[in-house]
Amino acid sequence: MLTDYISQKNLFKIAGIHEPLRKSLTLKKFFKSKRNQQVVISSFGEVDSSLETEGKVAAIGRDFVMLTNLQKRIWIPYTYIETANIPFGFPSYSNTHQHHLYDNQLQKNLTLRFGETVNKREVLVQQFFEESFRTNFLSWKGTRVEAVLSNETVSGKIMNTTKSELLLTSFGTVRKIPLVEIRIVSTISLVSFWKKEMRTLLQSFGGKVRGGRKNEK
Repeated sequence: MLTDYISQKNLFKIAGIHEPLRKSLTLKKFFKSKRNQQVVISSFGEVDSSLETEGKVAAIGRDFVMLTNLQKRIWIPYTYIETANIPFGFPSYSNTHQHHLYDNQLQKNLTLRFGETVNKREVLVQQFFEESFRTNFLSWKGTRVEAVLSNETVSGKIMNTTKSELLLTSFGTVRKIPLVEIRIVSTISLVSFWKKEMRTLLQSFGGKVRGGRKNEK
């Protein structure tokens, strides 16, 4: 209780000094207390619509949270989160009541070969380091995803990230998406991916045909 009290007082002091940090610090504190637990997040979607996402908290980054469910992984930046709650009917319990497995060999490896051991396991990376929205995608290169922006949804395979952009590739074409415009990113199945890509190709082909007919006239 004392640790939690001190943590809250520190949070209020930091937020008082720099107000823009209040939202990210509050969300980070909430998600850390709900790691591996079920949460519901309401976030901004396309054209200012609202998206509701439910899943288990898998990773807490510096400026994003990753949820997982039976079908996909979902990345949501703190900037576009409206609310975060526990689903109705789910129990709420603190980290101290969760089950922990103590592995003596892992403890030894962390002591003697910390960097090498942590780098090999995604769970340990998330435990010891607060990755950014940008750097986390580097661990998922080649993964099929769809990104929801303010006015469209873009799909493709993660190719790379720069300081300001997420690079998705589709049929040899690279699409550069500004990170600040991404509302939510989620993995998609191969079937869904191909359906979306074929729909995009048909729409593009249809536009070219209509454009050609107008030019002929």
